[in-house]
Amino acid sequence: MELYERIPNNVNLSEDKGLLRALEKWLPNYLSWWREMGPEGFQEKDVYLRTAVSVEPEGWAHFDYVKMPDYRWGIFLKPADADARVGFGDHLGQPAYQEVPGEFRNALRRIIVTQGDTEPASVEQQRQLGKTCPSLYDMRNLFQVNVEEGRHLWAMVYLLQKYFGRDGREEAEAMLERRSGNPDKPRILEAFNQPCDDWLNLFCFTMFTDRDGKYQLAALAESGFEPLARTCQFMLTEEAHHLFVGETGVGRVVKRTAQLMKEGDVRELGGIPLDIIQRYINFWFSYSLDLFGGEISSNSADFFAAGLKGRYQEQKKYTEHSAANEIFTLMVVEDGHLVPREIPLRNALNEVLRGEYVRDCERAMKRWNKYLEDEGQTEQLYLPSTRFHRHVGEYAGHYFDVEGNLISKDEFERRRNEWLPTTEDREYVRSLMHAVTEPGKIANWIAPPTAGIKGLPFEFEYVRL
Repeated sequence: MELYERIPNNVNLSEDKGLLRALEKWLPNYLSWWREMGPEGFQEKDVYLRTAVSVEPEGWAHFDYVKMPDYRWGIFLKPADADARVGFGDHLGQPAYQEVPGEFRNALRRIIVTQGDTEPASVEQQRQLGKTCPSLYDMRNLFQVNVEEGRHLWAMVYLLQKYFGRDGREEAEAMLERRSGNPDKPRILEAFNQPCDDWLNLFCFTMFTDRDGKYQLAALAESGFEPLARTCQFMLTEEAHHLFVGETGVGRVVKRTAQLMKEGDVRELGGIPLDIIQRYINFWFSYSLDLFGGEISSNSADFFAAGLKGRYQEQKKYTEHSAANEIFTLMVVEDGHLVPREIPLRNALNEVLRGEYVRDCERAMKRWNKYLEDEGQTEQLYLPSTRFHRHVGEYAGHYFDVEGNLISKDEFERRRNEWLPTTEDREYVRSLMHAVTEPGKIANWIAPPTAGIKGLPFEFEYVRL
């Protein structure tokens, strides 16, 4: 571990002078982007953050006060396996790729650039939220997510610059030039161009959209291109906190709403009604489903065949790793009706990964509904059908209700405000967003956490204002 270098790393960066120069040239551009597009108004504040100092499972992070521009962004890969093999596809059992195979160069670059582009995008989406935090605990969690998304950008830029030469350097620069929601230079994936301007949006984003990231990273952590696999394995360690912020954040909003429902009208009492929470869930869940790509995909088949991107927990969950002769049945729209279609499993691997994701979201939904039950409420939250409000894949261009029934465009538009956040919903939620920055205090619309960070109390001064 070269922890005290200008770019902390465990990849012997000091021995690769050309790569070190390229990354040191990129560093001031990154810092310029961070100061322009990172959390606005808090760059000089001391924040109680964790910083990666190891890749070992125990004690991998150090906690202390840090000003965000001084955060020690670095490049950390899980240790190499001397006998690493391609674990799936047509090259099953062959030595893992240590360099980019020429025939897979474009595919690998596309995978890395798409993943890398999401990391700065979410920082840009969330840059104003510190100003309306419900508590110092939540503000600190937001900033922790932000700096780690920045480190994940570094992880992808390292791969691009080390293994893709001039092309990689150009891609690394382009990731600092695109902007979330910019009409001329938007981010690559549409979910990362959506506004995230209130804390219910943030919690739904970190619950649903970051959870897509978990499954994409897990599939890439199986990659036969070993540097990518090792990079993603460590990124997953950090990603777990981002999902925690989302799942517990939505849960705390639901819990507080359930408490207020016992007292009277939730809106009059300054809480967020369940129907608004449901519409936010519908919005972010459906946009996040699109991130997996089309249900029928030749790219997914090619990536798997090449050994570049596996299934979720490929080695742990499966005994057969070729997926060559299996069939997957998918419901598709034909002549105005939903009908089953059989397709080769390799072409359905986006849908297989999406299914793992949906089951994980269902688990969280049960927990949120338990909060409602514990407060004596009979109403329940739900996940909409995976066909609802889709813009990518087999269901794009068609219209479905939240149960997944095929409906007309007119009916969808007539009922849109039942299912998706309205302008009035968003304005009402924003009206509740007033910063609460006294240690131990919290906004009325959200319940406090059950525990603080790293064994500290909720009352701890997580950000020094």
